[in-house]
Order: sequence, then C-alpha cells, then structure tokens
Amino acid sequence: MRVLLAGASGAIGTPLTRQLLAAGHQVVGISRSQSNAERLRNAGAEAVVADVLDRESLLAAVRGVRADAVVHELTALGTTKMGEALQGTNALRTTGTANLLAAARAVGAHRFVTQSIVLGYGYRDHGPRVLTEDDPFAEPVSGKLGEAVAAIRSTEEQVFSADEMEGVALRYGFFYGQDRMTDMIVNLVRKRRLPVPSSGGFANFIYLEDAAAATVAALKKGRAGQAYNIVDDEPVRWGDYLDTLAAAFGARRPWRVPSWMLRPIPYAHAMMTTSMRVSNAKAKRELGWAPGVPTYREGIPLIARATS
Repeated sequence: MRVLLAGASGAIGTPLTRQLLAAGHQVVGISRSQSNAERLRNAGAEAVVADVLDRESLLAAVRGVRADAVVHELTALGTTKMGEALQGTNALRTTGTANLLAAARAVGAHRFVTQSIVLGYGYRDHGPRVLTEDDPFAEPVSGKLGEAVAAIRSTEEQVFSADEMEGVALRYGFFYGQDRMTDMIVNLVRKRRLPVPSSGGFANFIYLEDAAAATVAALKKGRAGQAYNIVDDEPVRWGDYLDTLAAAFGARRPWRVPSWMLRPIPYAHAMMTTSMRVSNAKAKRELGWAPGVPTYREGIPLIARATS
C-alpha cells in the first residue's frame, strides 16, 4: 500500500515507518517541521510539511499526493507540560481526525487506521473482569479526564462513520520503549520523584515495536468498523512495573504512598488509581499478530541494554 502517515516521526511513528517500508509499503509522512521531514526522507519515506490542525494547510500540502490508506498516530504527549499535552492530544483526536479524514478523501484513500487507547474504557477500577472490545467505552464526565475520554471516543466514532472509508481503531496500551516518554519516566524513577500508590491498580502496556507491528497488520487485516486492543499478554500493577524499571537501571524502588497524596498531580493520580485488565485475543485472532515482547519482564531489560 501507499500510506499517508500522520505522526511519522513520533514515538510509534518512527518504528512504524521503518516497519512499513520493510514490509514493502510506501510511506508519505506528515510532519510539522522541515527537519523531521528531512529525517523521514533520509529513512526512505516521502514527506510533506503541514499542521494537521490547520485544514487548509493540510489539504494544500497533500495536493497531488495519492495514497491507499491513512494512519493517524499523532499525539502531543511528551512534547510539553502534561496539562497542555492532554489538551493538544484532545484536539488532535477531534479536529485532527476530522481534518485527516478530509485529507484521506483528497488523496483517494479507502482505509483509515486511527490511534485510540484502552483508557477510553474509563478512568476507574474495573475490577478483576477482563475487558474486551465488546465492552462499551466510558460515558464522558465533566473535567479534564472526561474531555480526554470524549476525545478518544470522537476519533473512533468519526473513523467508523466516515462515508466510503474502511475505518479501524487500535486501542493501544501504555507505550514503552526507546522514546522520550519512557526516558522521562526512567529519569523520574532514578530521582525517586515518581511515587506509587500503595494500592495502585493494574495497567496494560505495549512495547513500541510491537505496537508498530500490530498497526502494519491492521492495515491489511483489520475489519472495517472494528476496534482492536493492542496490549501485551499480562496486565501489571504500576508498583511492579516501576520496581522492575528501577532495578534494571540500578535505582531504588519508588516510594509507596497513600493514593490521596497523588491528587496534586491529577493525571498521575488518575492513571495509577485506574485499574483494568485488557484482552488482546481479538487482535491475535483477526490480525494474525502477537507481541514479540510478551510482558514488561522482557521489555524493560531491552530498554536498559539499549541505553547502557
């Protein structure tokens, strides 16, 4: 396929570009900067420079481009302060998705894969039951977290309902690997500035290379109108994950604190008190995909070796 990739130079976009090219696809990456566009070209992709939140700029940039599929992998996470990053990511999932759908029609694409996230099921304790794609997304509530859930829901609904477009949503777990967000977390753990609630919940992770591989598979095999949970094989408590990370980097284990002590850091509190166990069975069955890094136990040593 010829793929128009938004977020081609980002955390997942970098390995995704590499894997798409290795699989024989052609990639046209969308970048906001000339420097990132040049890096994409050096990697063997084509590139256009545009701001996805500016519809006219985007449509002008893709004029004359042809593509079979569009992949939306844009977020603002890791680029600025967390509050601003969440607002920016919400805009990319709402306005950005609408603009990319317009671009998809302009380039003649018939398939659209969008980045979603398992947190759409809701920031709460879901108990011991394993969540599947048949479970409904949370109803949006007031406040910043409600806005985030509404934006996650928006990108999926827009893509599923787009006329003459085969829309697929990938509900990723938390990314980790060789990226800025993981580097930031490692730095906080080393400095013991990332405490863990003593009764923290279960989270679902996915190694970045595996997230990219699932996306390549979804381009070909994902069913129109379907969502897929892209997570590894074992949910893990935040404390166990961060303890393993600390040990791999020779740091002391994070402090344990009552969950209420994290309330001054709203997003950290929300993430670490949310608890869910998410199934990847549908992605394995329908996409013919399985994580090459099945759990954090295998993934964290890979990060440590890569940065040593």
